[in-house]
Amino acid sequence: MPTKSAISFGLVHIPISLHTATQDIDIRFNQLHKEDNERIRYKKVCGQCGKEVKTEDIVKGFEYDKDKYVTVSDEDFEKIKTEKEKSMQILHFANLNQISPVYYDKTYHAVPEAGGEKAFELLRKALFEQQKIAIAKTVLGTKETLLAIIPREDGVLIQTMFFEDEIKSLPKSYKKPEVVEAELEMAKTLISSMDKPFSPEDYHDEYQQKLKDMIQDKINGKEIAVPKESVTTVIDIMEALKQSVENVKKGA
Repeated sequence: MPTKSAISFGLVHIPISLHTATQDIDIRFNQLHKEDNERIRYKKVCGQCGKEVKTEDIVKGFEYDKDKYVTVSDEDFEKIKTEKEKSMQILHFANLNQISPVYYDKTYHAVPEAGGEKAFELLRKALFEQQKIAIAKTVLGTKETLLAIIPREDGVLIQTMFFEDEIKSLPKSYKKPEVVEAELEMAKTLISSMDKPFSPEDYHDEYQQKLKDMIQDKINGKEIAVPKESVTTVIDIMEALKQSVENVKKGA
């Protein structure tokens, strides 16, 4: 189900709905008991009485002292939200290339609700023609969330973002060795030889198809064929770059 919201900047208020922009199509595996291939089941059990608890009987609770909780309902969360927090308040505008990809989380399609089409299209077109994005904030669930509102030719994407203190620092720094100019030029040549526009339809999860074929083979009682591969290890980086450029030229 889409989520209702609104984009606000200045005195302009644009009602929108958010639709998830991605979907999980991976093959799923169940956990089975090795002895009899029966499904492993997980039950939610009360820590006090030991009874299994249904989903509708579960409430959220905050532990304010040892084993002491205050319960909070979804209605309670909504009560403390102001109208400003319920909408996406644009803070400022920025260039897309100024933001590191590490800050992006989930992607949504934004669609204008009835009455908001004109203002929505005005914002999209103004952002798109100036090659700008909007940085905004809202409250989603129980958390204030940073957002990037990104214009596209055919619509608007809403990208949820991490706050700066949620990003982990680089786990380990490394000493940058000196790069030989000839090697750098050869690396650039390889990059240029492999340069082409990004076309999403060119890419598919080929391993998922292998999984499907493997599962079907096991259903049919066939032996799993192990692919034979020849791996060439090249120690000299200049030689590796040269061979890579040659392979690209040959279409390998």
